[in-house]
Amino acid sequence: MTKTVLYARVSTSEQTIDHQLTQAREAGFQINDEDVIADHGVSGVNTKLADREGGKRLLDPLTLRKGDTLVVRWVDRLGRNYADVTGNIRHFMKKGVIIKTVINKMAFDGATKDPMQKAGRDAMIGFMAAQAEAQAQATKEAQQAGIAFHRETSPEKFKGRKPSFDRDQLEEVRSKLEAGLGHSAIAKETGLNRNLVIRIARDPAKAEALLARWGM
Repeated sequence: MTKTVLYARVSTSEQTIDHQLTQAREAGFQINDEDVIADHGVSGVNTKLADREGGKRLLDPLTLRKGDTLVVRWVDRLGRNYADVTGNIRHFMKKGVIIKTVINKMAFDGATKDPMQKAGRDAMIGFMAAQAEAQAQATKEAQQAGIAFHRETSPEKFKGRKPSFDRDQLEEVRSKLEAGLGHSAIAKETGLNRNLVIRIARDPAKAEALLARWGM
């Protein structure tokens, strides 16, 4: 019995997996909740599909078999690296898996033997993967230009909100994390908000950079 699997990826907290699932179902795909594979807060530019937790599950030989369908909102959910995206799509097609997109309702599979159809299919895959990478690069350049502008024109605003912790507290949180203490225990001992402790634990480099921007 064949199945339909949705792979969803979000790279920011403003995006949601549920939105991608709803879009897929509204487009007519019958997807069970247990057949949704997702990666949260993962960049499609810097992290290859095989290096993501959800991606590893998706590429597991037991997840998708010949005749199954892999649904993605668009190919950029698989990634924004040309070589990685095209390589993975070919991998699934070779297995006999059909890849379908919610946007534009594209379908790719390896069933065709006609050389002209193969050429057209491969050209479309290459174009879509290249477009995904180009869009990511354009977004990155625009963000960098915006940051540079605000750094020059509004240096105080660029700093963002002043951190609610100082360097001593950051070092204390780090040392307690290394000692194996839980987030709640650290929050209680340091007097910091538990959510702040969690944010520091997840990205200590970001916390360090925030202090540096404020000269703390």
